[in-house]
Amino acid sequence: MTDRMLFDEWPERYDQWFETPIGQLVRECESRLIAELLDARPGEHVLDVGCGTGVFTLDLLTAGSQVVGLDISQPMLRFAVEKTRGYPFSAVRGDMLCLPFGDNSFDKAVSITALEFVADANSAVSELLRVTRPGGCVVVATLNSLSPWATRRRAKTQRGQRHILENAVFRSPQELLACCPLKGVTATAIHFQKDNYPDEAMEIEKTCQTQGLDTGAFVAVRWEKTHPAE
Repeated sequence: MTDRMLFDEWPERYDQWFETPIGQLVRECESRLIAELLDARPGEHVLDVGCGTGVFTLDLLTAGSQVVGLDISQPMLRFAVEKTRGYPFSAVRGDMLCLPFGDNSFDKAVSITALEFVADANSAVSELLRVTRPGGCVVVATLNSLSPWATRRRAKTQRGQRHILENAVFRSPQELLACCPLKGVTATAIHFQKDNYPDEAMEIEKTCQTQGLDTGAFVAVRWEKTHPAE
């Protein structure tokens, strides 16, 4: 099964998971981290690579940015278009390893939980930087190999259970930083577990964030694209 076919079957289940109590907490924590790193602002042109159904795209749009969402799956994009109706959003079907945009086309670029489905992460990050203007930034978020969530997903695969992440590539914060020669800043979120009660989960998250742990299930990195003279 190709990546496109895999995601074509997933849109409704993907959105439904974020409507569960634990899914809502995960989205809240992930959205907060992306907002801190990307700092999307009114009038900025932002590229959202691997936008899926637009769950996180809405955050960029409500911040006032104009967004182009790219995804390999047309069914995913249809959900995103419907979800973002009335906002300055354009959907493009394409591959993150070969972005159909010119150099320096966007103020900022972001990719959230898409890199784990790409073996050549360096090339994907290089493409994101290529289409971002000098002085802009790129933020990439993926699944953390150091997290107990990753351990559980690997065990599920080893037991022969089918799931969307069975062929995913999990990366640590250091491995993610190594995808680009520029100096990056990294942080993680989702230190609680799937079976924690909501109140308990948020207390765990606050404690681990205070301690600066790098084992959250969601790892993000920010690179600033320097001007040619720098």
